Amino acid sequence: MEHVIPHAGRATIDDVARSAGVSTATVSRALRNHPNVAENTKRRVLEVVEQLHYVTNSNASRLASGHSHTIGLLSPLLTSWYTSEVVAGVEEVLALARFDLLIGTANPAARERIFCGDARFHQRTDGIVLVDVFCSEEGATKLAELELPVVVLGEQLKSVTSVSVDNVRGARLAACHLMELGHRKLAIVGGHAHLDVAHNVPTERLEGFASALSSASLQLQPQYVEDGDFTIEGGRSAMRRLLALSDPPTAVFLMSDEMAYGAMWALRDEGLQAGHDVSIVGFDDHPVAESVGLTTVRQPVREIGRIGARLMLDALEDGGAVHHHPVELTLVARATTGAPPTN
Repeated sequence: MEHVIPHAGRATIDDVARSAGVSTATVSRALRNHPNVAENTKRRVLEVVEQLHYVTNSNASRLASGHSHTIGLLSPLLTSWYTSEVVAGVEEVLALARFDLLIGTANPAARERIFCGDARFHQRTDGIVLVDVFCSEEGATKLAELELPVVVLGEQLKSVTSVSVDNVRGARLAACHLMELGHRKLAIVGGHAHLDVAHNVPTERLEGFASALSSASLQLQPQYVEDGDFTIEGGRSAMRRLLALSDPPTAVFLMSDEMAYGAMWALRDEGLQAGHDVSIVGFDDHPVAESVGLTTVRQPVREIGRIGARLMLDALEDGGAVHHHPVELTLVARATTGAPPTN
């Protein structure tokens, strides 16, 4: 590495590139933790950045480029663990690239304003990340017409860049695991039945679960479908209703770990044990899941946010190709699933 000479004024990105022996584009990618930059190169750039005390002059950059160096992020539910993890992943990458993050709630009115190209979003941000907004392909087509780059997280789309897991496959993993253990009376707990788009997380997971049962010549019974509102208390209430049935299920798939915690709580209230009396499967692999022995479908939530942020920065730098980025799911078997009770 070239010897770093103390700079008389404010260090520039050209100074960093020259001292590190790389291009300015490589410096830019290294600062936003781009996966295509080799680790040793990234480390060299960061060392030079520290030695030169390089800091992006945001105000000058904004005036010169006409850009705000701010990315807008909108989500209908900012208080959930899932959303907070996604946001943390987005912010982690953007902060390294010297971008600010402007966070807002995407209620139906706000969503429609974005689709119509609301000038306030254009003036304040360089791009928009949508988390679980479920705009559908019709909404995505409108987003593609905007001047701002858009990345949608949580939904597979064709018209704009998107990142999501295969929710149908995830639910099938849960159902197949339970059926392989011998369960034939399987229930499912979802939520958000009020969503006004056809393809969303709850409907896709319900579809995957029902199709897995159908493939095994089983049918998902209507009384075994409950709404838990994706909350701990909702999961607890849903499990109570299932246990109150004249013929309760022996296994339950809950579409989130938080609902699964509520279901385990309801079982304890009745003196029952998850994995022995009733098998429980969640979805997410929440940090608490391992400590309570919850079997769950693992998705790398924070990494989804990181991927979305990198794609946004790619789009700002060179336009970036519009395509969908699938994220892998795995089932993690723990203590809350076992064979159905013999009695």
